[in-house]
Amino acid sequence: MAIEFTVNGKSITFSGDPAMPLLWYLRDHARTTGVKYGCGVGACGACTVHLDGSAVRSCSIPVSSAAGHAITTIEGLADGGTLHALQKAWIEVDVPQCGYCQAGQIMAAADLLTRTPEPSDQQIAALTNLCRCGTYPRIRKAIRLAVSMNQTAKVTS
Repeated sequence: MAIEFTVNGKSITFSGDPAMPLLWYLRDHARTTGVKYGCGVGACGACTVHLDGSAVRSCSIPVSSAAGHAITTIEGLADGGTLHALQKAWIEVDVPQCGYCQAGQIMAAADLLTRTPEPSDQQIAALTNLCRCGTYPRIRKAIRLAVSMNQTAKVTS
């Protein structure tokens, strides 16, 4: 049975194993390699993507769960050639050390800012994505900068 969904706006029809973790579809079939394998049990967040705009851990849900839904990966977060405010902030603050977890970090933060445009420090600290390099202070600084960028964009538009 074919599973139909979208990945970064592109229509997909998948006829493979419906129990395959969405992560493996995204990496091996869609070639969206910004989605990373970290722990395989949904604990670390390296595989975070958006399912209809909400952050999910793609290693712990089957590709069949994507049926009829829109998946966005880090590769689809930008609006054409315009980076998302978080992507700009990540670059400006120089957040990554090794960089492995950063796509998942950005996707989790993007979900937070969609739900809470001006999150408190506690809400930012409550993000559960892990970073083995410990760049949490820079991650938090970049999220704050993205909030500021978004506020400035609202004032000027």
